[in-house]
Amino acid sequence: MADVEQTLTTWLRATFAVHASVDLPPELEKRLPWVQVVRVGGPDARFSRHPRVDLDVYAESPDASADLLSRIHDRLLFLSGTVTGAVIRRVTSVSGPSQRPYVNPDVYRRGAAYTVSLRAE
Repeated sequence: MADVEQTLTTWLRATFAVHASVDLPPELEKRLPWVQVVRVGGPDARFSRHPRVDLDVYAESPDASADLLSRIHDRLLFLSGTVTGAVIRRVTSVSGPSQRPYVNPDVYRRGAAYTVSLRAE
C-alpha cells in the first residue's frame, strides 16, 4: 500500500523546495521553513486508503508560515494522479489553514488537515 506520509513529504520537497518530514529535527529554528506531515487516522480499504493527514508549516514569521501554507493548500487540493509511487484520487480539506501554537517564540506554526484518497501505483 502507498504510504501517505512518504508520498506527501517527497511531493512537498520537489514542489516547494522545502524540508519536509514526519518528525521535526532538533534545533528546528535553524532549519526553517519546515513542513511536517503526520497521518492521524482515516480508514484503509482493501485496495485504497483514505487517511486523514495533519500538515504543519513552521517558519520564521507569521507571514512566512501563512504564505507557504496557503501555497501548499492551493496546490494540494488539486493534486491527483501518480505521485511518488502512489495514485492520488482526491484530496479534501478537513480543517483549513489556521494558526497553531508552538512552544518556541522564534518559530511560527500554521496547519491544516486533509483527507487523501490514494492507492499504490
